[in-house]
This record gives sequence, structure tokens and C-alpha cells, in this order.
Amino acid sequence: MTGAGSRPRSAPAPALMPSALMPLALAPLALAPLALTMGDPAGIGPEIALKAWAQRRAAHVPAFYVLADADLMAERATALGLDVPVRAITHPSETARLFDAALPVLSIALAERAVAGQPSARNALATIASIDQAVAAVANGTASAVVTNPIAKSVLYQAGFAYPGHTEYLAALAARIWPASHHQPVMMLASNDLRVVPLTIHIPLRSVPAQITAELITTTVRITGQALRRDFGIAAPRLVVAGLNPHAGEDGSIGTEDRDVIAPAVGALAREGFAISGPHSADTLFHASRRATYDAAICMYHDQALIPIKTLAFDDGVNVTLGLPFVRTSPDHGTAFDIAASGRASPASLIAALQLAASMVQRRTAVAS
Repeated sequence: MTGAGSRPRSAPAPALMPSALMPLALAPLALAPLALTMGDPAGIGPEIALKAWAQRRAAHVPAFYVLADADLMAERATALGLDVPVRAITHPSETARLFDAALPVLSIALAERAVAGQPSARNALATIASIDQAVAAVANGTASAVVTNPIAKSVLYQAGFAYPGHTEYLAALAARIWPASHHQPVMMLASNDLRVVPLTIHIPLRSVPAQITAELITTTVRITGQALRRDFGIAAPRLVVAGLNPHAGEDGSIGTEDRDVIAPAVGALAREGFAISGPHSADTLFHASRRATYDAAICMYHDQALIPIKTLAFDDGVNVTLGLPFVRTSPDHGTAFDIAASGRASPASLIAALQLAASMVQRRTAVAS
């Protein structure tokens, strides 16, 4: 996620081996580079981008370029004592030639010098421009996927940003660039141990019950099922649906939403051919033996989905946006202003996000060819 209060563990991560999220059995394809956005320049985005490049060989990191201020990236590398040469580029196509020797940066100038741990709304437009340019690069084929560094939504709001977060803004960009098709963004958090999809996301808990409808459940399950088949290579996805109320409502004695809304929607999807069950009591859905019985869990609200996966995979979980016409992944943590430029931020989640983005593109390309 992308809030300032959500941060990676403040311990340097060892060099990573390839994530099990990667489709290592597939023959490698020649892909355009990944476009990595700057995120908030006062956060840990620059640090984890530099560290991801530094671990490119040990962690088998796919080629990427950063849309950020090149001077800031070089300054941050020096301050952190990282041996990461930063090379300014003018076009993503330069990435392949440079990536092994230097970190390619397609420079976006900041309005003012970024100070680690001190976010400034004056730099918000550069953060937004980084996202815009990354999506445009995928649209014109010069990048294969978008990987986003963490933003601080409150900082962007001060500059007039009118979207709840990354996901909604990316959906708006998709509608603008690909107007002929409908786009329904769905958030998935993925790790080697668990995949979860929150049905509702950044809304107050008191608003959740009214937002849970059969239509939303059906749309979310269909998009999730398609993604598991296409992007994760799971031929017959197994899905479970968590209940809203304790013990999934106890047949209406602890709230009626599970009985009257969720159960009928799940039943209709099962009759449609999905391997799906629910609603299940959420308190027994995430232990190890239960996780082995499904490929993804559809949860009713933000924390119901994110608490278990961040408990199990805090360092290497990945935020994936399904339902868009392009691949987008992100680390599952926030800007971590409190440890920015301290050298303590782990790049593990970003590395996993880069790996998964390349994996998804590779699968989609293989299917299309």
C-alpha cells in the first residue's frame, strides 16, 4: 500500500533469489523495459529503486528505468554509500543497453530539492507526471508494464489530486487512453503464501456493508479468475469468499449481509462454473492448511484482506491492479518517511513487484503470440 504509516521492516534485506511468483518455466521473451515511477521523492522510493538495481544480478531483477529526478537519484546514492551509477536517458529504449552498467533514469525535474522525510506538495506534480509518463510509455509500447513506487496521498491532495489513490487514478488514465473499453480496477495483494482481493478498499468501515452487492462480488470474482488464469498460469483457479460478519453471520443472527447478499452471489458464480465457495468465517480462512485449499481469497474490506498477507509476507508482498489494459504492480508498503535515506529500507517488496510485473507481461505476451 502507499500510506506513510505502512513501511517495510527497517533491516537491510539479503540478496534475493528469484521469487516463486515468477514463471521460471517459461522461455524468456524479449520485453520492453519496466517503467518504475518515482513515488514521493521524500520517501524511500529512491532508496529502494537504487537497491533493486544493485541486486539486479543476485535477484534476477528484470530491466527497468526510473521516471524520477536524476540529480536526486545520484544524490541519494551518494548519501547512502551505494555503488550505483545513475545515467540520465532521453528514451526508454536506452535501458537495455545501459541497465547492466548503470541505473537508467528518465529525468523529471522536481519543483524544489527533495529532503528525505520532509514531503512537499510542491513536488506533487512531478510525482503525478511520473505516473502519467509511465502509463503513456506502456500505451505506446516503449515500456512493458508500470511499477509504482509509494505515494503519500495527503501530499498529492494538497496539490489538487482528486483521486482516492493510485488505483483509481490509473483507472482514470486507462479510460482516457483506452476509451473504447470498460475498465474495472481490482486490487490484489500477492505473495508466495497468499493472494487476497479486497472487495471494498479505501472507504470507512461504516460504509462497507452498503457497498457489498451481488454485482460487485460477481465483477470482482470474474476479473480475479481471469487474472489467475492469464497472469499467474493457474488453469482452474480455486476461490474462497470471506464473510462480512463474525462467523459469516451465523445464518442471519449476526447480520444478514452474508445470508442475503454474499451467499446468493457465490452460489450463482458456482453455477456459472467457478470453483468458488463462501461466505466463510474470516477468522479461520488464513491458517496454513486452509490456504492450501484455494488460490485467492475475496475479502469484504481492506483490513480483512491486508492484515493476513502483511503478517505472512510483509517484506515481499506485491500490490497488483487487475482489470486494467496494462500490467501494474507496486510494493505493498508506503513511503516510510521516518526511515527515508537512512539506509534501512528493504527493497524486497519492490524487487518482487518488478519480478511479478515481468512475469505477467511474459505470460500475456506468450498467450498472444
